[in-house]
Amino acid sequence: MSETAEFQPPIDEQPRMPGSEEQMADKPDWTPRYRGSGRLEGKVAIVTGGDSGIGRAVAVLFAREGADITLVYLADEETPDAERTKALVEQEGRQALCLKGDLGRQDFAKEVVSKTIDTFGKLDILVNNAGEQHPDDEIEDITEQQLRRTFQTNIFSMFFLAQAARPYLRRGSAIVNCTSVTMYKGSDNLLDYSATKGAITAFTRSLSENLVKEGIRVNAVAPGPIWTPLNPFGGQPPEDMKDFGKGTPMGRPGQPNEVAPAFLFLACEDSSYMSGQVLHPNGGIVVSG
Repeated sequence: MSETAEFQPPIDEQPRMPGSEEQMADKPDWTPRYRGSGRLEGKVAIVTGGDSGIGRAVAVLFAREGADITLVYLADEETPDAERTKALVEQEGRQALCLKGDLGRQDFAKEVVSKTIDTFGKLDILVNNAGEQHPDDEIEDITEQQLRRTFQTNIFSMFFLAQAARPYLRRGSAIVNCTSVTMYKGSDNLLDYSATKGAITAFTRSLSENLVKEGIRVNAVAPGPIWTPLNPFGGQPPEDMKDFGKGTPMGRPGQPNEVAPAFLFLACEDSSYMSGQVLHPNGGIVVSG
């Protein structure tokens, strides 16, 4: 994507997304809950939004299972999150490549894949986890810039990365996309975000149909409210944070390490007979589809 009006830069809001896990007083729990069993031994994975939250939990769990990781992240300024995640991957005995940039730029998506191939020699798993959201109570409050930015980050990036990765994916490869419970039950103050998550689910099912005969599986995870930097750093109104996640049947938000195993299952051979499907770690919210 050229550096023209086609690209929508980050929305000028405070606090600025994506936020920093290291700045949170109540730190998310990313720690894997069990020993590795080699389910991704020798694999290479790209994890977007990989510096914190769900992305960090996925990256560390994948490393524990034997994968080398390319961590892709966006930050307006230097934060310790990415380097911390890189160190955690390396503590698991695997390699980590950190790439900072905006996946709404097609040229950066291509760079992510090319540098992954240059560093590790192959690509087996693509985890499209990066996303952003901007709460608005009224549809009239959603600006054109915000609408374009949300779609650019949440769904355009997935197209760009899948396009760039496709020549390197082969039989046995897997793509795992991050959709959301809001796609199924809606959200009165996340209209544009929820719309992108509907697009992601449709993209997942359609790309699965497109690639399944090549032996490449495409699935998705639809988390409920998960305790990550996204929400306290602008993804939810500050006044709503005290009750964040309490509306689920379990009465609490989930932790990143409660979501990461769903990504692992869909990335490894345990799910070899699944494609075009969505898993729902959402605190007990019953949804269809």
